[in-house]
Amino acid sequence: MPNTYSKMYCQAVFAVKYRKAVIQDIFKSELYAVIGNLINETGAKTLIVNGHFDHVHCLFQFYPKQAVSEIMKSAKAKSSKWLNESKLLEHRFEWQSAFGAFTYSEREVVNIFDYVKNQENHHQKMTFREEYLMMLKAHNIDFLPEYLFKELE
Repeated sequence: MPNTYSKMYCQAVFAVKYRKAVIQDIFKSELYAVIGNLINETGAKTLIVNGHFDHVHCLFQFYPKQAVSEIMKSAKAKSSKWLNESKLLEHRFEWQSAFGAFTYSEREVVNIFDYVKNQENHHQKMTFREEYLMMLKAHNIDFLPEYLFKELE
């Protein structure tokens, strides 16, 4: 659309099914690169993808014609397919169906970029559950605890 101007940023967070800690050092950089490329394929612009053993953070710029849910649907489905076809794990890999999406202004992006970049250090002090609850509360998002990312049952 001509004369439509925007600059919107989103940090999406999603977890491995049942939060199994299966994202291994030997392939995590390649997995994050695959996810970033898949986000770019949707027309959004990846700034950084990083995470920890059981979850991923993606910071990207997107446009009014795009739905964050469609960007995440593509990135999650195709990255799990890539991981399964690459045979890097002995078992079938799945992401949990849910994700968190948090938007930011231009002036916040540098801090969020650094936050995502430093996930390994961050999780020496805080669990994923604590982190996710903190993000929900910081954005004043109403939630039901029973619908948070599921633990292994």
